[in-house]
Amino acid sequence: MKPETRQPARRALYVAGVALCAASMATAMAAPAAQVNPVQDKPAQAGSKAAPGSNPIIRDKFTADPAPLVVGDTLYLYVGHDQAQRDEMFNMREWLVYSTKDMKTWTDHGPIMNVKDFKWAKADAWASQTIEKNGKFYFYAAVEHDGTHPGKAIAVAVSDKPTGPFRDARGSALVTNAMTPKGTHSWEDIDPTVFTDDDGTTWLAWGNRQCYIAKLKPNMTEIDGPIREITPPHFEEGPWLHKRGKMYYLTYASLDRTTQRDEHVSYSTAPSIEGPWTHRGLLTGSGKYSFTIHPGIVQFKDNWYLFLHNATLAIGDMNGAIGRRAVTVEHLQYNPDGTMKTVVQTEAGVTAPPPR
Repeated sequence: MKPETRQPARRALYVAGVALCAASMATAMAAPAAQVNPVQDKPAQAGSKAAPGSNPIIRDKFTADPAPLVVGDTLYLYVGHDQAQRDEMFNMREWLVYSTKDMKTWTDHGPIMNVKDFKWAKADAWASQTIEKNGKFYFYAAVEHDGTHPGKAIAVAVSDKPTGPFRDARGSALVTNAMTPKGTHSWEDIDPTVFTDDDGTTWLAWGNRQCYIAKLKPNMTEIDGPIREITPPHFEEGPWLHKRGKMYYLTYASLDRTTQRDEHVSYSTAPSIEGPWTHRGLLTGSGKYSFTIHPGIVQFKDNWYLFLHNATLAIGDMNGAIGRRAVTVEHLQYNPDGTMKTVVQTEAGVTAPPPR
Protein backbone atom coordinates (compact mmCIF):
# COMPACT_ATOMS: atom_id res chain seq x y z
CA MET A 1 0.00 0.00 0.00
CA LYS A 2 1.30 3.46 -0.87
CA PRO A 3 2.23 5.72 2.06
CA GLU A 4 -0.37 8.26 0.86
CA THR A 5 -3.15 5.74 1.48
CA ARG A 6 -1.63 4.42 4.70
CA GLN A 7 -1.37 7.86 6.30
CA PRO A 8 -5.03 8.21 7.40
CA ALA A 9 -4.83 4.82 9.07
CA ARG A 10 -1.63 5.75 10.88
CA ARG A 11 -3.11 9.04 12.04
CA ALA A 12 -6.26 7.31 13.24
CA LEU A 13 -4.11 4.86 15.19
CA TYR A 14 -2.27 7.72 16.84
CA VAL A 15 -5.51 9.45 17.78
CA ALA A 16 -6.89 6.26 19.29
CA GLY A 17 -3.79 5.80 21.43
CA VAL A 18 -3.47 9.37 22.61
CA ALA A 19 -7.21 9.62 23.32
CA LEU A 20 -6.67 7.27 26.22
CA CYS A 21 -4.54 9.98 27.82
CA ALA A 22 -5.77 13.25 26.28
CA ALA A 23 -9.16 13.59 24.63
CA SER A 24 -8.20 17.01 23.29
CA MET A 25 -5.79 15.42 20.81
CA ALA A 26 -8.68 13.98 18.83
CA THR A 27 -9.87 17.50 18.11
CA ALA A 28 -6.41 18.52 16.94
CA MET A 29 -6.12 15.55 14.62
CA ALA A 30 -9.49 16.36 13.03
CA ALA A 31 -8.39 19.88 12.07
CA PRO A 32 -7.49 20.77 8.48
CA ALA A 33 -3.99 19.79 7.41
CA ALA A 34 -1.37 22.53 7.11
CA GLN A 35 1.56 20.98 5.30
CA VAL A 36 3.92 23.80 4.34
CA ASN A 37 7.04 21.98 3.25
CA PRO A 38 7.42 20.09 -0.04
CA VAL A 39 9.28 16.79 0.28
CA GLN A 40 9.61 13.64 -1.77
CA ASP A 41 6.43 11.98 -3.06
CA LYS A 42 7.76 8.42 -2.82
CA PRO A 43 9.15 6.67 0.25
CA ALA A 44 12.91 6.37 0.53
CA GLN A 45 13.96 2.71 0.40
CA ALA A 46 16.47 1.01 2.66
CA GLY A 47 19.48 0.03 0.58
CA SER A 48 18.63 2.44 -2.23
CA LYS A 49 21.51 4.13 -4.01
CA ALA A 50 20.80 7.62 -2.79
CA ALA A 51 23.55 10.23 -2.68
CA PRO A 52 25.49 9.91 0.61
CA GLY A 53 24.09 12.39 3.07
CA SER A 54 20.71 12.80 1.38
CA ASN A 55 17.53 12.37 3.38
CA PRO A 56 16.78 10.25 5.29
CA ILE A 57 20.40 10.05 6.41
CA ILE A 58 20.01 6.63 8.12
CA ARG A 59 18.31 3.99 5.97
CA ASP A 60 18.87 0.61 7.59
CA LYS A 61 16.94 1.37 10.79
CA PHE A 62 13.97 3.49 11.78
CA THR A 63 15.29 6.36 13.91
CA ALA A 64 13.79 9.40 15.62
CA ASP A 65 14.41 12.37 17.92
CA PRO A 66 17.87 13.41 16.63
CA ALA A 67 20.24 15.13 19.05
CA PRO A 68 23.60 16.29 17.61
CA LEU A 69 26.80 16.84 19.60
CA VAL A 70 30.10 18.15 18.19
CA VAL A 71 33.35 16.89 19.69
CA GLY A 72 36.43 18.18 17.88
CA ASP A 73 36.17 17.37 14.17
CA THR A 74 33.35 14.85 14.65
CA LEU A 75 29.60 15.25 14.89
CA TYR A 76 27.83 12.60 16.99
CA LEU A 77 24.12 12.03 16.49
CA TYR A 78 22.06 10.41 19.25
CA VAL A 79 18.73 8.94 18.15
CA GLY A 80 15.94 6.77 19.43
CA HIS A 81 15.38 3.41 17.73
CA ASP A 82 11.84 2.96 16.42
CA GLN A 83 10.95 -0.74 16.49
CA ALA A 84 7.16 -0.61 16.10
CA GLN A 85 5.73 -3.56 14.19
CA ARG A 86 2.70 -3.38 11.89
CA ASP A 87 0.07 -1.19 13.57
CA GLU A 88 1.94 -0.86 16.87
CA MET A 89 2.14 2.82 17.84
CA PHE A 90 5.48 3.17 19.66
CA ASN A 91 8.09 0.56 20.58
CA MET A 92 11.36 2.16 21.68
CA ARG A 93 13.76 0.22 23.90
CA GLU A 94 17.25 1.56 23.14
CA TRP A 95 19.25 4.57 22.03
CA LEU A 96 21.74 4.58 19.13
CA VAL A 97 24.62 6.86 18.19
CA TYR A 98 26.13 7.67 14.79
CA SER A 99 29.06 9.88 13.85
CA THR A 100 30.31 11.79 10.83
CA LYS A 101 33.21 14.01 9.88
CA ASP A 102 31.76 15.25 6.58
CA MET A 103 27.93 15.22 7.00
CA LYS A 104 27.70 12.63 4.25
CA THR A 105 29.18 9.39 5.58
CA TRP A 106 27.73 8.14 8.86
CA THR A 107 29.32 5.52 11.14
CA ASP A 108 26.99 3.34 13.20
CA HIS A 109 28.30 2.86 16.76
CA GLY A 110 25.38 0.66 17.75
CA PRO A 111 23.20 0.88 20.88
CA ILE A 112 24.67 2.96 23.71
CA MET A 113 21.98 2.18 26.30
CA ASN A 114 18.79 0.20 26.79
CA VAL A 115 15.92 1.44 28.92
CA LYS A 116 16.55 -1.62 31.14
CA ASP A 117 19.89 -0.06 32.11
CA PHE A 118 17.87 2.29 34.32
CA LYS A 119 16.70 -0.26 36.90
CA TRP A 120 13.92 2.04 38.14
CA ALA A 121 12.45 2.53 34.65
CA LYS A 122 10.06 0.08 33.02
CA ALA A 123 9.68 1.17 29.36
CA ASP A 124 10.03 3.76 26.61
CA ALA A 125 13.51 4.84 25.45
CA TRP A 126 12.21 8.20 24.28
CA ALA A 127 14.03 11.39 23.22
CA SER A 128 17.50 12.10 24.57
CA GLN A 129 20.42 14.51 24.36
CA THR A 130 24.10 14.20 25.31
CA ILE A 131 26.37 17.04 26.44
CA GLU A 132 30.07 17.17 27.27
CA LYS A 133 31.26 18.73 30.52
CA ASN A 134 34.37 18.39 32.67
CA GLY A 135 35.78 15.66 30.45
CA LYS A 136 32.70 13.45 30.70
CA PHE A 137 29.61 12.93 28.58
CA TYR A 138 26.20 13.22 30.20
CA PHE A 139 23.20 11.58 28.56
CA TYR A 140 19.69 12.78 29.45
CA ALA A 141 16.68 10.76 28.31
CA ALA A 142 12.94 10.35 28.81
CA VAL A 143 11.62 7.02 30.11
CA GLU A 144 8.55 5.57 31.81
CA HIS A 145 9.15 5.28 35.56
CA ASP A 146 8.10 2.17 37.45
CA GLY A 147 5.17 2.20 39.85
CA THR A 148 7.08 3.96 42.62
CA HIS A 149 6.81 7.27 40.72
CA PRO A 150 4.13 6.77 38.01
CA GLY A 151 4.48 8.71 34.77
CA LYS A 152 7.27 9.80 32.53
CA ALA A 153 10.63 10.76 34.02
CA ILE A 154 14.04 12.06 32.97
CA ALA A 155 17.11 9.90 33.46
CA VAL A 156 20.78 10.86 33.37
CA ALA A 157 23.70 8.60 32.48
CA VAL A 158 27.42 9.27 32.18
CA SER A 159 30.35 8.00 30.11
CA ASP A 160 33.99 8.80 29.50
CA LYS A 161 33.42 8.66 25.72
CA PRO A 162 30.69 10.01 23.43
CA THR A 163 30.00 6.48 22.16
CA GLY A 164 29.72 4.97 25.64
CA PRO A 165 29.38 2.73 27.45
CA PHE A 166 26.99 4.84 29.51
CA ARG A 167 25.86 4.01 33.04
CA ASP A 168 23.07 5.36 35.21
CA ALA A 169 24.63 8.37 36.95
CA ARG A 170 22.16 8.53 39.86
CA GLY A 171 20.40 5.20 40.32
CA SER A 172 17.17 7.22 40.33
CA ALA A 173 15.33 9.70 38.14
CA LEU A 174 16.56 13.28 37.82
CA VAL A 175 13.00 14.54 37.21
CA THR A 176 9.77 12.74 38.14
CA ASN A 177 6.14 13.61 37.50
CA ALA A 178 5.70 14.59 41.15
CA MET A 179 8.21 17.43 40.66
CA THR A 180 5.93 19.18 38.12
CA PRO A 181 2.55 19.00 39.89
CA LYS A 182 0.93 21.81 37.91
CA GLY A 183 1.15 19.81 34.68
CA THR A 184 -1.95 18.63 32.83
CA HIS A 185 -0.99 14.98 32.31
CA SER A 186 1.44 12.24 33.35
CA TRP A 187 3.71 12.36 30.31
CA GLU A 188 4.78 16.00 30.53
CA ASP A 189 8.31 15.18 31.74
CA ILE A 190 9.85 14.12 28.43
CA ASP A 191 12.26 15.35 25.74
CA PRO A 192 15.16 16.82 27.76
CA THR A 193 17.46 19.38 26.16
CA VAL A 194 20.69 20.49 27.87
CA PHE A 195 22.70 23.65 27.28
CA THR A 196 25.80 25.11 28.95
CA ASP A 197 25.96 28.91 28.96
CA ASP A 198 29.11 31.02 28.62
CA ASP A 199 29.46 31.27 32.40
CA GLY A 200 29.65 27.48 32.69
CA THR A 201 26.13 27.04 34.07
CA THR A 202 24.22 24.14 32.53
CA TRP A 203 20.47 24.30 32.04
CA LEU A 204 17.91 21.56 31.45
CA ALA A 205 14.63 22.18 29.61
CA TRP A 206 11.93 19.62 28.85
CA GLY A 207 8.21 19.03 28.54
CA ASN A 208 5.04 18.07 26.71
CA ARG A 209 2.30 20.72 26.54
CA GLN A 210 4.18 22.52 29.32
CA CYS A 211 7.80 23.57 28.85
CA TYR A 212 9.99 23.61 31.95
CA ILE A 213 13.51 24.87 32.62
CA ALA A 214 15.85 24.41 35.57
CA LYS A 215 19.50 24.92 36.41
CA LEU A 216 21.72 21.87 36.97
CA LYS A 217 24.28 21.63 39.75
CA PRO A 218 27.93 21.37 38.62
CA ASN A 219 27.76 17.59 39.17
CA MET A 220 25.21 17.48 36.28
CA THR A 221 23.03 15.00 38.17
CA GLU A 222 20.93 17.28 40.41
CA ILE A 223 18.50 20.16 39.89
CA ASP A 224 19.81 23.42 41.37
CA GLY A 225 16.97 25.68 42.43
CA PRO A 226 13.37 25.98 41.27
CA ILE A 227 11.77 24.46 38.19
CA ARG A 228 10.15 27.24 36.12
CA GLU A 229 7.60 27.04 33.32
CA ILE A 230 8.47 28.89 30.08
CA THR A 231 5.80 27.47 27.75
CA PRO A 232 5.84 29.31 24.38
CA PRO A 233 2.85 29.52 21.99
CA HIS A 234 1.59 26.20 20.59
CA PHE A 235 4.28 24.28 22.48
CA GLU A 236 3.81 20.53 22.14
CA GLU A 237 7.15 18.85 22.96
CA GLY A 238 10.77 18.42 21.85
CA PRO A 239 12.43 21.66 23.09
CA TRP A 240 15.98 22.43 21.97
CA LEU A 241 18.19 25.17 23.46
CA HIS A 242 21.11 26.79 21.67
CA LYS A 243 22.90 30.13 21.46
CA ARG A 244 24.35 32.09 18.55
CA GLY A 245 26.15 35.35 19.24
CA LYS A 246 24.24 37.07 22.03
CA MET A 247 20.88 35.49 21.19
CA TYR A 248 19.34 32.44 22.88
CA TYR A 249 16.98 30.15 20.99
CA LEU A 250 14.23 27.82 22.19
CA THR A 251 13.16 25.66 19.24
CA TYR A 252 10.38 23.11 19.66
CA ALA A 253 7.71 20.89 18.13
CA SER A 254 4.56 23.00 17.95
CA LEU A 255 0.92 22.22 17.20
CA ASP A 256 -1.77 24.79 16.48
CA ARG A 257 -4.85 22.69 17.12
CA THR A 258 -7.09 25.09 15.17
CA THR A 259 -5.28 24.66 11.85
CA GLN A 260 -2.79 21.77 12.01
CA ARG A 261 -3.03 17.99 12.12
CA ASP A 262 0.70 17.35 12.57
CA GLU A 263 3.48 18.92 14.58
CA HIS A 264 5.52 21.72 13.01
CA VAL A 265 8.68 23.41 14.33
CA SER A 266 8.47 26.86 15.93
CA TYR A 267 10.93 28.91 17.96
CA SER A 268 11.38 31.78 20.36
CA THR A 269 14.42 33.96 21.14
CA ALA A 270 15.67 35.77 24.23
CA PRO A 271 18.56 38.03 25.31
CA SER A 272 19.17 35.70 28.29
CA ILE A 273 18.60 32.03 29.02
CA GLU A 274 16.19 33.23 31.70
CA GLY A 275 14.18 35.28 29.17
CA PRO A 276 12.12 37.15 28.36
CA TRP A 277 11.27 34.93 25.39
CA THR A 278 9.88 36.40 22.15
CA HIS A 279 7.86 34.11 19.92
CA ARG A 280 9.22 34.08 16.34
CA GLY A 281 6.76 31.71 14.64
CA LEU A 282 7.38 28.73 12.40
CA LEU A 283 10.84 27.49 11.44
CA THR A 284 9.64 24.61 9.27
CA GLY A 285 6.56 22.55 8.54
CA SER A 286 5.68 19.01 9.50
CA GLY A 287 7.73 15.94 8.66
CA LYS A 288 6.01 14.09 5.85
CA TYR A 289 3.80 11.16 6.91
CA SER A 290 4.74 11.84 10.55
CA PHE A 291 2.57 13.31 13.28
CA THR A 292 5.66 14.09 15.40
CA ILE A 293 8.74 16.12 14.58
CA HIS A 294 11.77 16.81 16.76
CA PRO A 295 14.38 19.56 16.13
CA GLY A 296 18.08 19.37 16.95
CA ILE A 297 20.36 22.29 16.06
CA VAL A 298 24.15 22.45 15.90
CA GLN A 299 27.07 24.35 14.37
CA PHE A 300 29.63 22.07 12.76
CA LYS A 301 32.70 23.23 10.84
CA ASP A 302 31.35 26.78 10.44
CA ASN A 303 27.94 25.65 9.14
CA TRP A 304 24.63 25.40 10.99
CA TYR A 305 22.33 22.39 10.64
CA LEU A 306 18.78 21.51 11.62
CA PHE A 307 18.09 17.83 12.33
CA LEU A 308 14.52 16.55 12.17
CA HIS A 309 12.59 13.36 11.49
CA ASN A 310 9.82 12.31 9.13
CA ALA A 311 8.25 8.96 8.23
CA THR A 312 9.24 8.57 4.57
CA LEU A 313 11.52 5.55 4.95
CA ALA A 314 10.46 2.02 3.95
CA ILE A 315 12.46 -1.01 5.08
CA GLY A 316 11.35 -4.25 3.49
CA ASP A 317 7.57 -4.45 3.78
CA MET A 318 7.50 -1.89 6.62
CA ASN A 319 6.55 1.64 5.58
CA GLY A 320 7.12 4.70 7.71
CA ALA A 321 4.55 5.32 10.44
CA ILE A 322 3.91 7.12 13.72
CA GLY A 323 6.35 4.69 15.34
CA ARG A 324 8.68 4.14 12.37
CA ARG A 325 10.42 7.41 11.66
CA ALA A 326 13.57 8.50 9.82
CA VAL A 327 16.11 11.19 10.74
CA THR A 328 16.84 14.00 8.28
CA VAL A 329 19.08 17.07 8.21
CA GLU A 330 18.88 20.44 6.46
CA HIS A 331 21.00 23.57 6.18
CA LEU A 332 20.09 26.24 8.72
CA GLN A 333 20.68 29.93 8.06
CA TYR A 334 20.11 33.16 9.96
CA ASN A 335 18.88 36.61 9.05
CA PRO A 336 20.97 39.70 9.90
CA ASP A 337 18.78 40.35 12.95
CA GLY A 338 19.52 36.89 14.31
CA THR A 339 16.19 35.28 13.48
CA MET A 340 16.37 31.96 11.65
CA LYS A 341 15.40 31.66 8.00
CA THR A 342 12.49 29.36 7.19
CA VAL A 343 13.71 25.86 6.39
CA VAL A 344 12.24 23.88 3.49
CA GLN A 345 12.61 20.14 4.02
CA THR A 346 14.09 18.34 1.02
CA GLU A 347 15.22 14.96 -0.20
CA ALA A 348 18.68 16.31 -1.07
CA GLY A 349 19.30 17.66 2.41
CA VAL A 350 22.87 18.85 2.89
CA THR A 351 24.05 17.28 -0.38
CA ALA A 352 22.67 20.43 -2.03
CA PRO A 353 24.28 23.86 -1.53
CA PRO A 354 22.75 26.02 1.20
CA PRO A 355 19.80 28.05 -0.12
CA ARG A 356 20.40 31.73 -0.69
